[in-house]
Amino acid sequence: MTTFVDRVVLHMQAGDGGHGCVSIHREKFKPFGGPDGGNGGHGGSVSLVVDPQVTTLLDFHFRPHLKAENGKGGAGSNRDGANGHDLIIKVPNGTVVQTLDGEVLADLVGAGTTFEAARGGRGGRGNASLANARRKAPGFAELGEPGDRLDVVLELKSVADVGLVGFPSAGKSSLISVISAAKPKIADYPFTTLVPNLGVVRVDNHTFTVADVPGLIPGAATGKGLGLEFLRHVERCAVLVHVVDTATLEPGRDPLADIDTIEAELSEYGGLADRPRLVALNKIDVPDGRDLAEIVRPDLEARGFQVFDVSSATREGLKELMYAMAEVVEQARRAAPPAEPTRIVIRPRAVDDTGFTIEVEEDGSFTVRGARPERWVRQTNFDNDEAVGFLADRLARLGVEEKLAKAGANPGDLVRIGDREFDWQPTLYAGVDFVPGNRGTDIRLEEKSTRASAAERLAARKARRRRTEDELAAGGLDADLSDDLDDDDLDDDE
Repeated sequence: MTTFVDRVVLHMQAGDGGHGCVSIHREKFKPFGGPDGGNGGHGGSVSLVVDPQVTTLLDFHFRPHLKAENGKGGAGSNRDGANGHDLIIKVPNGTVVQTLDGEVLADLVGAGTTFEAARGGRGGRGNASLANARRKAPGFAELGEPGDRLDVVLELKSVADVGLVGFPSAGKSSLISVISAAKPKIADYPFTTLVPNLGVVRVDNHTFTVADVPGLIPGAATGKGLGLEFLRHVERCAVLVHVVDTATLEPGRDPLADIDTIEAELSEYGGLADRPRLVALNKIDVPDGRDLAEIVRPDLEARGFQVFDVSSATREGLKELMYAMAEVVEQARRAAPPAEPTRIVIRPRAVDDTGFTIEVEEDGSFTVRGARPERWVRQTNFDNDEAVGFLADRLARLGVEEKLAKAGANPGDLVRIGDREFDWQPTLYAGVDFVPGNRGTDIRLEEKSTRASAAERLAARKARRRRTEDELAAGGLDADLSDDLDDDDLDDDE
């Protein structure tokens, strides 16, 4: 017998982006032809797609770890790395995607419905893409961004129009095997049905699906028997049919008590109070069963139920029951709101939205949160000083340093961006024009740098100009005094 699995935990990992390449074009008579490092390829994503041919989550029970392909790294001669292939996972219709905490991420209903669960990482840019007018030959490249890592819970909720509910061995499997082409296991012991069975029923021009849910017992909504595992399969049913065994020999059992017990479990499970109910008094081919059905019929009709006497063995009363099912299903379909076409929603970013926020922690540190700053940090090679300087320039242009200063950050304070921690040093003069040094280095990051900043160099030039003007002025005064002395000497000689 095929194992049925309707709840699994998947560990999904999207592909990582490929690293960019650092390369300088060299050939004969052209020793320095400029940067030509290619970009890394993007990592593959993990997507869930509804496939009508898939009816169970059994494959994921034995293979819960899924990983998409990584992007390839860039190469010299401007060769970009290949993108990783996306991983497409086929799931049954009615699969609900949840987090481990129970938050619903997607409800996949309808053939072809797709949900991208984990997005692949971006590929890093090579030094050819990072070159600009000031940095003509970057000695660094961006690292590939890691892909998303996500643990999700997949739950299968059968998509059926009619749900058959009742005690074990009430005849639900026999009933669905007669009115449809489904062939469930049928035996004379409780809990024969261990998995939900779906059957398609055609009545004139009406077609609908019927689900045979495993038998419910008192306490099913709290985990007893098989009820808690399979009650979710009746959530999507538009109609519920109570299948009652009128020929049971168990003491203390009667149709009214059975229906009250099942209704109590459905009420405790919740969300099913608005579904219309039908009652099928089964096994009237047994004399005692027919007599009991005639006795309880007035009480059930007084409660507002539509009651049908049926027999799966002789097929008595099945046509009336099937027509009643089709009528109630059609009423539910007409009452349902029309399906709206998918609309593209555009949410433009506010003009004053910088794309990041700064939070002051209790320990006095600062945390920068934002998609762009965190992505830039992940793509930075911190073993390369030039790459670190490039990151500082990008953060300064984005306004991170300005906001840190306004938030009260002082030099040496701890700043977190993503999974990295920094000692904030605004004296790096990030964002100002500077002359790049050797490839892979940044003179601003040298511990004992003798290079003055642009402001210091400007002040020194102004000081030299003032000193020159003062010296010239002092030199002119000395010349006048010497002329006066020479005239006095001439007068004395005379």
